[in-house]
Amino acid sequence: MNKKRARIDRLAFEKKKYSFYKNVAGGDEAGRGPWAGPVVASIVILDRKKIDPRINDSKQCAPELREELFTLIQNSALSYGIGQASPKEIDRINILEATRLAFFRAWKAMPVKPDFILFDAIRVEKIDCPQEPIIRGDSLSFSIAAASILAKVFRDRLMVEEGKRYPGYGFSRNKGYGVPEHRKGLDKLGVTPIHRKSFKPVAERLP
Repeated sequence: MNKKRARIDRLAFEKKKYSFYKNVAGGDEAGRGPWAGPVVASIVILDRKKIDPRINDSKQCAPELREELFTLIQNSALSYGIGQASPKEIDRINILEATRLAFFRAWKAMPVKPDFILFDAIRVEKIDCPQEPIIRGDSLSFSIAAASILAKVFRDRLMVEEGKRYPGYGFSRNKGYGVPEHRKGLDKLGVTPIHRKSFKPVAERLP
């Protein structure tokens, strides 16, 4: 007998909170793993009456769809914020703390602050708001997925511009991740100001 895969309710976590909190947000980041560029975080309060069912984990969305949803989410969300931490800050305080700093800046940028935040597998103590970390939250929650799209598209656009400033590394394509093209650029051209010098593959190439 064929068993149909159970359909995931990607508002289930939000629904549990709506009875107690008015503005439930989702938070996610982009760029913890790359060797270059900032880490970017976003927090989003979706309008529960205007949720596009195509919103999903940014990694599961085609680039064209991500771009479309980026604009749609910004136009329909009740509130959102985007924050980042620079490569120098990542080197100074480590990538985890820099990610938390980016989230704090995203929260500070929100015109309407959330009453509760669902995060993708992280907790940010500096944000004065009840919160819950959810493993694989970007695939389980519309709110977290929306934040993942804002963070990724925003960061991808930054890295395309960095690719123009620093040609030869393939930043517009690899977004700073350690792919062969990036490795070859490092070996040939050396370390740029946007590289994370505390990351081992970069540190090994410092003069």
